[in-house]
Amino acid sequence: MAKEKGRKLIAQNKKARHDYLILDTYEAGLVLTGTEVKSLRQGRASLVDGFVQMDGHEAWLYNVHVPEYSQGTWTNHSARRKRKLLLHRTEIDKLESKAQETGHTIVPLSLYFKDGRAKVEIALAKGKKEYDKRQALREKQDRREAERAISAVRRRQRA
Repeated sequence: MAKEKGRKLIAQNKKARHDYLILDTYEAGLVLTGTEVKSLRQGRASLVDGFVQMDGHEAWLYNVHVPEYSQGTWTNHSARRKRKLLLHRTEIDKLESKAQETGHTIVPLSLYFKDGRAKVEIALAKGKKEYDKRQALREKQDRREAERAISAVRRRQRA
């Protein structure tokens, strides 16, 4: 069987980018069972309620929903079990110290396969206030309107 190349996206947490100010991102490996990998290869996962917690100098991913594998037997995994993250010691120490600061948390942003191995992109984040969210939406709308105006001018120039 040929070895996989590239990056295949499984799930994204778009809400995290809206609710949090992303300070720093990390790529981490995941410790998975066989049926979890098969379920992920079918493109089934949800990061919506997921978060990372440090426990005994180890990083653990909680509340990520990977549904049971449909052809699995009694060896099937539980859908919302905690999963160990594979990070370098320096990254774990850095995340652990930053996460203890007030208002900081670690959230998963995306889950994907990279060269055949399951990876999760996690971010050190700080919660946004309600007015920050409104301001971000306003900036996004302004950017869209400006792009529309520019493309309309370009279309008129070509015609």
